[in-house]
Amino acid sequence: MPHFDLPLPKLQGYRPERDEPADYDAFWDRTLAEQRAHALAPVFEKIDAGYSQLVTEDATFAGFDGQPVKAWLLRPRHVDGPLPTVVTYIGYGGGRGLPGEWTGLPSAGYAHFVMDLRGQGSGHRTGDTADGALTGPHHGGFMTLGIGTPDTYYYRRLFVDAVHAVEAAQAHPAVDASRTIISGGSQGGGITLAVAALAQRVNDTPPIGAIVDVPFLAHMRHATEIVDTAPYSELVSYLRTRRNDVDAVFRTLSYFDGVNFAARSTMPAMFSVGLLDDVCPPSCVFAAHNHYAGPASMKVYPYNGHEQGGAFQDVEHLRFIRGLVSG
Repeated sequence: MPHFDLPLPKLQGYRPERDEPADYDAFWDRTLAEQRAHALAPVFEKIDAGYSQLVTEDATFAGFDGQPVKAWLLRPRHVDGPLPTVVTYIGYGGGRGLPGEWTGLPSAGYAHFVMDLRGQGSGHRTGDTADGALTGPHHGGFMTLGIGTPDTYYYRRLFVDAVHAVEAAQAHPAVDASRTIISGGSQGGGITLAVAALAQRVNDTPPIGAIVDVPFLAHMRHATEIVDTAPYSELVSYLRTRRNDVDAVFRTLSYFDGVNFAARSTMPAMFSVGLLDDVCPPSCVFAAHNHYAGPASMKVYPYNGHEQGGAFQDVEHLRFIRGLVSG
């Protein structure tokens, strides 16, 4: 596939005007304040996953409205002291999967907390968390679920879960709360952008860095105008039949757009982009990166699509994590 988006020099300077509602901060302050009423109550249960050099724990914590959310916590077995920890969020349609999918970071000496996704987990990875608040008509998937208002939108629930996941991980005695990093790719990258902004508002010990790979949920209206791939195509299909709802839909989405979260995030961040990515277009990734309020780097993969760096990017992850926790 040839390059379809802006050329790299223009992408590097692409900083579109943000679409942000006047009550954006008030909405998120209210949402987070309401959710503080629910105790996290994290529970960790050791399981035998078959990895003799790793400790694997099945975790459950209270997410949005106190609803239970599952996670994995993996860590090296023979390392003393509270550990630097990475909290990871999953791509669209996936769940926490199986423990064996997450042995890389614990093998490098870190704890790894992998959050399940409510209602997802039947796509590329399995999951175990129900969404207890399904509401309203929507078109397939999750992009339009509850999209009638910001309060009922699916991603409000998911982003609250993700903020709580950081605190749940930090509650474990093997975790060094002062050296927590958040990470994710695609939808997980979009969630990471949200948590990078929101955790700073409520967490006494917010994460110290963010890994944001090919983020979904960023510069969303623009994405629907230049690609026809899923999941953005869910919005197009929804609006094709609900012709009078265009303004209302994009108003709801403006509360959840990664570009607006990026403008409020100050922790160091590492982004990645594939210049052939027709799922999360390069201009959408650069829009979030170029609005990011903190120090941010970008790893560019010119001849890759949504898979971007793959194992090569894993090497970049380790380099970035090492620099944060040892600096």
